[in-house]
Amino acid sequence: MTSLWKNYDAKSSYDEYLTPERKLRKEAKIISSILDRHGKKKLQEIDRNCMSTIDSRGINFKVYSADKKAAEEKKWPLDIIPRIVLKTKWNKVKKGLIQRSKALNLFIDDVYNRKKIFKDKIIPEDIVFKSKNYLKQCEGFSPKKKIWSHISGIDLIRNISGDFLVLEDNLQVPSGVSYMLENRMVMSQVFPQIFTRYRVSPIGHYCNRLYHCMHDAIPYQTKNPHMVVLTPGIYNSAYFEHSFLAQQMGVALVEGKDLYVENDKVFMKTIGGGIRVDCIYRRLNDTYLDPKSFFKGSLIGVPGLFKAYRKGNVAILNAPGTGFADDKLIYSYVPEIIKYYLGEEPKLKQVETFRCFEKLQRDHVIENIGKMVVKPADGSGGYGIMIGPKAKIKEREIFQKRIKDNPRNYIAQPLEVLSTTPTLQGDLFEPRHQDLRPFILSGKETYVTMGGLTRVALRKGSTIVNSSRGGGSKDTLVVDI
Repeated sequence: MTSLWKNYDAKSSYDEYLTPERKLRKEAKIISSILDRHGKKKLQEIDRNCMSTIDSRGINFKVYSADKKAAEEKKWPLDIIPRIVLKTKWNKVKKGLIQRSKALNLFIDDVYNRKKIFKDKIIPEDIVFKSKNYLKQCEGFSPKKKIWSHISGIDLIRNISGDFLVLEDNLQVPSGVSYMLENRMVMSQVFPQIFTRYRVSPIGHYCNRLYHCMHDAIPYQTKNPHMVVLTPGIYNSAYFEHSFLAQQMGVALVEGKDLYVENDKVFMKTIGGGIRVDCIYRRLNDTYLDPKSFFKGSLIGVPGLFKAYRKGNVAILNAPGTGFADDKLIYSYVPEIIKYYLGEEPKLKQVETFRCFEKLQRDHVIENIGKMVVKPADGSGGYGIMIGPKAKIKEREIFQKRIKDNPRNYIAQPLEVLSTTPTLQGDLFEPRHQDLRPFILSGKETYVTMGGLTRVALRKGSTIVNSSRGGGSKDTLVVDI
């Protein structure tokens, strides 16, 4: 053990570098020797080079004020100490992610068509039909190969025992993959020694896989497909990602005003006239896609788009109507969903979840709210969450009342101790909590990224990893030793 770890304290969580006996895990031994050989001054120099590279590459994101009227552009926060996961461990996680995404796609298609899962009383139909993201307009329709969520991001945590657990499903418009790819590009430039010492699984072919996933989704034969990325515009918090993915795939980045529908077909405006669009990777929510079919006040959608889609004249990734499966109440039923559609036990466990619409579970949550993490069922981005052990009495009382007033809209979970990895804090290594978002592409084949976007809480003791709320990121190395 080198002096780097002398004051490193990670006894209260599963640390991915050090065991509880303060011994280096086998996957961390190489990186520890590299860090030790570099020394603190050299590491701080690499950190400065990292920030400079991020600045020169223009890697940024936007954070909106509380009233969402103003957005501040920030540099992407990347910590130079990578997260390292053994390939043998990741291959097991990968199988679980494939199983989960397959079952969820079957579930969404069943809900909009046969509704067999309700008839067999596996899930109460009310919790689906009352979801704000359930689209009645999608009933009686199936996209090609019955794939609704072509691109999914499934959030994982690692518990105190080191087991990966599913924390959340993101099936409508998952974001973050560009930052996963940029993290790798930056790290390979500023810290190349890591990649010469480890056998690291590649992730750089993701955009090629995404291109082919889009091509596979087109519901008719075409030799020369025209595909686009549809963005809400430059003020969107994820605009960097929209631009990045379009550029990497070599397809057009468009806004709603750049497209129009004629004879139930979609066209892109060009100075030479309209060009038919075969596939749209949309990066805006269902509500805003088409003012004729959904929110009439939408200024960023394409009038008539949904009708063209239902007629099989264009592919949309992810399919409209997918969002209800993101609901955290639906999440609580995913083990049953997997068993029902696949006849298999879940390969990946998930966090124990209490459904507040069920009286016995609601009473348990209210009585033990100081030990619970309470989340709005339709929330995202870490907003609207109450962390019981850290909340003040007044906040707990507010959430108890909210649960009683609207029990369908809340779930609760015991507070899991998230795993930690070292981060560079000045000239010290300190453990910080983290999660992981791998990305799954569903098409002719199912592709899972080797690793994903690791988000890390930069504040000591915090478990809030979202970049919009002060979190950072790490390159995630899946290694073969």
